[in-house]
Amino acid sequence: MNLLRFLIAALIVEALWETTKMFWQDGKFSYDRLGALAFGELIAIGSNIDLMNAVGLPISIPYMGMILTGVIISRGSNFMHDFLDSINNFQKRSRGK
Repeated sequence: MNLLRFLIAALIVEALWETTKMFWQDGKFSYDRLGALAFGELIAIGSNIDLMNAVGLPISIPYMGMILTGVIISRGSNFMHDFLDSINNFQKRSRGK
């Protein structure tokens, strides 16, 4: 496994953790986050979208890549744009070396 995969994995874990922390804010459970997560999962699994596989991190647990993708896309388009830019920058830097 090359260094780029480690960097992308770290970026994905950070995004997943930051997303998960948003479920409990100011001492209250966020039903908005739950709704966004439900729609993200529905879209990712229903459309067979697997970001992990797309960036070269295949996961051996069935559906796990799609479930993690659903969590990430539940953050919305601005987050996904920034997230994909970060991955793209990592890939460009690794190719340049």
